[in-house]
Formats: sequence, C-alpha cells, structure tokens
Amino acid sequence: MAVEDPPVEAPASALSRFVLRAALADPGHLPELLANFAVHHLGRRAATWVARAREEHPGAGNAELSAMVITRGRQVSESEGAFVGGPFMVLVPFAFCTALLTQSRMMLELAAVSGREPTEGARAAELLVIQGVYGDEEQAAAALKAAAAARPDAPPGRIAALLRVVKRMAHLLGVVTPERRPVSTVFRVGQWVLLVGVLLIGLVAPLVWLPYLGYSYHRAGQQLGERAWAYYQGEATAWPSRPARPVRARPAQAAAALGTLLTLLLPIAAVLLVVATDAKLVGSRYPLLAIVLVMLSTAVGTIWYLHRRRRRRAAD
Repeated sequence: MAVEDPPVEAPASALSRFVLRAALADPGHLPELLANFAVHHLGRRAATWVARAREEHPGAGNAELSAMVITRGRQVSESEGAFVGGPFMVLVPFAFCTALLTQSRMMLELAAVSGREPTEGARAAELLVIQGVYGDEEQAAAALKAAAAARPDAPPGRIAALLRVVKRMAHLLGVVTPERRPVSTVFRVGQWVLLVGVLLIGLVAPLVWLPYLGYSYHRAGQQLGERAWAYYQGEATAWPSRPARPVRARPAQAAAALGTLLTLLLPIAAVLLVVATDAKLVGSRYPLLAIVLVMLSTAVGTIWYLHRRRRRRAAD
C-alpha cells in the first residue's frame, strides 16, 4: 500500500491525483491509505495552521478554535471539492478525493487543538475510528498494519476499481449514509437513486452538480467535525461504537436538500418546456436545447460558487 511522495507543498489537486492513483491500484484499502497519507502529508500543515490561529486569536479557547476549524474545513471542502468535480462528471473521483483530504486535515487540526501531534502515526488509527470505519483504535491500528503489508496479486480492472473507489469514497464522505449506520433499506436505496440521477443530469448540465455536492459536503463535514471534536475532547465515545440513532432530517437540512433538488430539476423543466412549445433554432430543437442547458448550467454553477466564496470570505 505504498503511496508515491508528492511535492512537499503540492496543491490539493496534486495530492488528490497521488491518492487516487494509489487507491485504484488497491481499492480494498482506501480508508487506510487515506488515513496514512493524511498524517504523513497533511499533519504538518494542520499543526502550522492551528499554531498560527492561536497567535492570531490569543483569547480563543479550544472550543472557539475547534469551531473555526470545523467551519473552515466545511467551507473549503464545499468550494474546492465541489468545484473540482462539478464541471465534468469524469472528475467526480478527484472531487471526492479532494473533499476527503480536506476532511482529514480538519480532523488533524482538531487533534492539534486538543494538544495531540498531528504528524504522529497514532493519528491515522484515530481518523479511521472517527470516520466510522472501525470501532476502536486497536482494530484500526491492526487494519493499518495489515494494509501496509498487503500486496495485491494483480491490480483490478480499471473501470471496476474506479467504481469501487467512488462507492467507498461516497460512504466515507457521507454523500450516502455509511453502510454501518442503521438506516432503512428504502432510505439507502433512495440515496443511491438520487446520486445516480444527479450523475445523469450532470452529463448534460454539468455545473448543476455543484449545489448537490456542496450540500452533501456541508452536511457531512459538519457532522464529521462534531464527531471529531467529541472524540478528542473525550466527551463521547467515537461513533459507531456507541448505539447510533436512526437518521432523521433536521428542518434546516430538509430545506437545503429541497433547494438542491429544485436546482437539479431545472434542466428537466427546461427540456420539457422546449419540447412542449416546439421551439426550434435553425430548424431543429437540438441546438436550442444545447444552448439552454449550457446557459442554465453555467448560471446555476456561477451563482452557487459566488455565494459560497462570499460566505467563505465573510467567515475568514
């Protein structure tokens, strides 16, 4: 499970390529690979950011610093992760990878706030527990050791490996509910139907994918940050070791989800309108459909991105 070393100050996109390349070679050990990579290549950055935050906010306690970390991590994953993957569906694995690395750095920053060294190898096991991959640190450490010694007999087919990696990333990110969390079969199937539907819509109106990814990252990032905070403050046993409650939508989340769904329905409504009115351009409706979808997709994506950037600047 070796990962090629990227440049020391490589941007998020470069880090994502390194991780994705290794994950495709060994998709079965994706969580362990991500955890190890994050500690080795993001731990120092996490420690530096927390140290600088303490200097800039000398009166802030651990609770205030942790809130800053969670807000920043959530917003970075929303803007960078969604924008990387939004324009073209073929870049979805890169979007997921970027968001996962951002979440990992957020957890390492929360570890630094609590007084733990983000570059220590023990953090990798903790990340896996917080993400819900394993129930305790002993299991996670054993899995990391086994993954490091594993040598796949033969690399899987590229398409099969890519599909497996994307599925596991979706679970780790919280874009769909993790398999170990108790939810009904109908709820889980509904999540996958929605995700597949968004992917199909994104093939013809790519930038409409942005609000869906943004909403998913916002919800998952906030929940992960709260779990990491509780874990490192010792206020609760890390999920999923404690009995988990069934998933229930909050009013604010339901409103955000409804808004996201409406943006996804816009391309369908535009197509139906053109067909119903029999509108044509140069004697055919297809050029008009293409123009409408491109303009609508660009408008939705631009408005979403500018709104997220303004919110992020206000938070900074």
